Amino acid sequence: MRLHLIRHTSVDVPQGVCYGRTDVPLRPTFMDEAHAVRQRLGLLLEGQAPRSVYSSPLSRSRRLARYCGYEPELDERLLELNFGDWELQRFEDIRDPQLERWYADYLHVAPPGGESFVEQVERVGDFVRGLAAGKEALGAGTHEVLAFAHGGVLVAARVALGLCPLEEAFAQLDPYGAICTLEL
Repeated sequence: MRLHLIRHTSVDVPQGVCYGRTDVPLRPTFMDEAHAVRQRLGLLLEGQAPRSVYSSPLSRSRRLARYCGYEPELDERLLELNFGDWELQRFEDIRDPQLERWYADYLHVAPPGGESFVEQVERVGDFVRGLAAGKEALGAGTHEVLAFAHGGVLVAARVALGLCPLEEAFAQLDPYGAICTLEL
């Protein structure tokens, strides 16, 4: 089974604004970016229809999936990191003492009302492990699975599969519109 994790296109959010679970708009360049993703995805699939297509419930992922010609099954395990009370605030404006603890250990410390990166890795890992467990029932051959998601999800999937150490995860953050292919 090949899992193709596709990061949504670029968002129209000012630099320095904290967002994760908030449904933010996409840049006006969406059509050009999405067209490039659709072309790269077509080359990867080599004309083979995907076995399953999933998406984060957030519109930035769903919109890309639909542009690429799919009506995805929505899965909350593919949501971006939850920044809780800090959502849509500029980092420089956050006056929460928890912010300094988070900066010191963002892997394990959660924003108030949010989740830590380790918690996101567990959530995304549950999704990936579920796919891997179900591949035996699909029979022989390569099965293509698409998941339209977020940068944090792509990184978390690599960590969950042991392809990247937790401490180095964000050094491998994929750009907007990236496709990360993982063998399960």
